[in-house]
Amino acid sequence: MIKTILKKKHIDKLSKYGLDANHLKQCTIFRFAPGETIYQEDFPITWLGIVVDGKAKVCCSSANGKNLVLCYFVSTGTIGGIELMANQNYATASLIATTDFECIAIPFEGNEKILRDNNKFLNRLCYELSTNLVNSSSNFVTSALHTGEQRLCSYIIESSHNNVFNDVLTDVACSIGLSYRHLNRLLTQLCHENILAKENYGYRIKNMKLLIKNMKLLIKKAEDARCKLISS
Repeated sequence: MIKTILKKKHIDKLSKYGLDANHLKQCTIFRFAPGETIYQEDFPITWLGIVVDGKAKVCCSSANGKNLVLCYFVSTGTIGGIELMANQNYATASLIATTDFECIAIPFEGNEKILRDNNKFLNRLCYELSTNLVNSSSNFVTSALHTGEQRLCSYIIESSHNNVFNDVLTDVACSIGLSYRHLNRLLTQLCHENILAKENYGYRIKNMKLLIKNMKLLIKKAEDARCKLISS
C-alpha cells in the first residue's frame, strides 16, 4: 500500500458526498496493488474509504475456510460504510484489490461525528448500502438458480481487467460453488470455443462479445427449461 496526499480531484470527490477536506482530520489517499488486501475480515477497521479508481473483490470466509463472494466487485462508492453505521470496529468481510485500487481514506477517529452529523453524506451512504444489498440478493439468486457455466462466465466478465482474467482458481471455484476440477473443465471448454486463451499470467479474453453472448444464451436456456418444467 502507498499513501499520498489529497489532490484537487480527491477534494472534488469528497464534495460530492457533502464533505469538506478542510474539516476532515488526517484524510489521505491509499493506493493498493492487485492482490493486496484492503480490509481483512474480522480484523480491526479504522477508516472509511471512498473509491476513486480501480476494482476490488468482496468476500467472506465460511466456517470451512472457503471464500464466498458476497457482492462480487466494488468499483465505485464507499467501503467500510457498514462498519461505520453498525458501530463495529472490525471488518465484516475481506476486500481484495483485483486491479490497481485507489481510495480516499477517512479515519474514524476524529471524523466519526463529522460523518454522522452530515445528512448529505448519510443519504448518499444509505443509498449505496441499499444498492449493494439489492446486488447481493441478485447474486445469491444467480448462484442458486444458474448453472456453473453461467456463473463462471459472469464471474470472468466482472473480474477481468483489460481483457485479462487471472484470479486464483481455487478461490474462483469456491466463490461460484464449483469443484476445482469442474472449473478447469469449463475453462478448457471456453478455450476450445476461442472465447479464452490460456497464457502464463492467466487467461486472455479473446472474444468478450462472444463471452457475453454465451452467458446470455445459457441464461435463456435455463429460463426456457424452468418455464417448461413449471408448465408441465
